[in-house]
Amino acid sequence: MTFFQHLPSSVLQAGAIFLSIIIEALPFVLIGSIISGIIEVYITPERVYRFLPKNKFGRIFFGTFIGFIFPSCECGIVPIINRFLEKKVPSYTAVPFLVTAPVINPIVLFATYSAFGNSVKMALYRALGSLLVATALGIFLGFIQTDSIQKEHRKAVHEHDFRDLSKCQKLFQVLVQAIDEFFDTGRYLVFGCLFASLVQVYVPTRILTSISATPVIAILLLMVLSFLLSLCSEADAFVGSSLLTSFGVAPVLAFLVIGPMLDVKNLLMMKNYLKTRFIWQFIGIVSGVVLLYAWFVGVVL
Repeated sequence: MTFFQHLPSSVLQAGAIFLSIIIEALPFVLIGSIISGIIEVYITPERVYRFLPKNKFGRIFFGTFIGFIFPSCECGIVPIINRFLEKKVPSYTAVPFLVTAPVINPIVLFATYSAFGNSVKMALYRALGSLLVATALGIFLGFIQTDSIQKEHRKAVHEHDFRDLSKCQKLFQVLVQAIDEFFDTGRYLVFGCLFASLVQVYVPTRILTSISATPVIAILLLMVLSFLLSLCSEADAFVGSSLLTSFGVAPVLAFLVIGPMLDVKNLLMMKNYLKTRFIWQFIGIVSGVVLLYAWFVGVVL
């Protein structure tokens, strides 16, 4: 206790903010990791393919909305998408799933609702933003960029085949996958919470006010920040809500929408499986739609 008494009050304040964000976010990260483990063990690309509609628009919207039923954390979504593509699931179905599955699933939406003081509006704004991005990507891949988006000499996918395991073995594998997901996600959560707490305590209010006075700059700043922090979608709402008073609704909304779609770890994984040209197209479409959407919500609505 003597050690803490000698610490500056600003350090103690930052520590308290850090712990409060962590404690709020951890239950959602844990639940999301368990569900991710269940999907990894029980859901196969072949099962998904059987339910695909026949027409192209139907397949685009199938990929866009299926994430609500089969939620997946963005930390492991890229290898899943590559497996879908290997099993001949169309790119205009797989890529929309890539951007919506980590956002529109019930856990993330409820986490967003809770983080922003039981705000249904913020959860709906976030879901709508991801649906718009997914639809834009689906139309682009279905009607404009119709070539394969996979590399010809891509990194081999290490697939786990759980079909022949007993029920007890499958449950054990769910636990193994969930633990791996939890700890992989946790390290990014720690960095994100630490950054948010330091911003609130040490960055002068006048600087934040001057940034937020120009909506486009504030939106772009938080989009870049979201990319660099690479937070898990089950936890990023708690970091985003802590930045709300400093930056405003539109920048934080951009932070929440683009974070699960574009971050450092996802781009590094995409580089292993997908063509460089498509990755640049993906970055451009996602960034453009999110910027316009957040600006519209913040300025027009």
